[in-house]
Amino acid sequence: MGASGAGKTTLGRGLAERLGIPFIDGDDLQPAANVRKMTSGTPLTDEDRAPWLARVGEVLAGAPGAVVACSALRRAYRDAIRAKAPDTVFVQLDVNPDELDARMRRRRHHYMPASLLPSQLAALEPLAADEAGVAVDASGAPAEVLDRILRALTAARAAD
Repeated sequence: MGASGAGKTTLGRGLAERLGIPFIDGDDLQPAANVRKMTSGTPLTDEDRAPWLARVGEVLAGAPGAVVACSALRRAYRDAIRAKAPDTVFVQLDVNPDELDARMRRRRHHYMPASLLPSQLAALEPLAADEAGVAVDASGAPAEVLDRILRALTAARAAD
């Protein structure tokens, strides 16, 4: 989970590969109307997101153990996913806003414009202490970040 440009797809694919489990990109689960809206530079509303979040939860429930890249910026969004897939563990990817902006401006062939980053950052609610998950600094090379993620998940599992 994290704002656009945090590395959800790259790191999600890498994590799934390292763990030998399936990867699903939440962007691929977005309804076409949502994609059109974001492509035009219009932020989604909670009403727009509801069917998408339900679909993410359904996919997770149907593919236990999979890694799904999904922004899940607010607690309510994560709760909607957990309503369908209660064992979901979130990995919050933390990246400096200036770096997020730079990453978004460099990428090509993605419907999410950098102009929507401020709305994402305004919506972001970090994982709460009672939520299953870990927060990880996602700056640096993907291999280094993947190592951080795996260490954080292992430590969290050992603490449970």
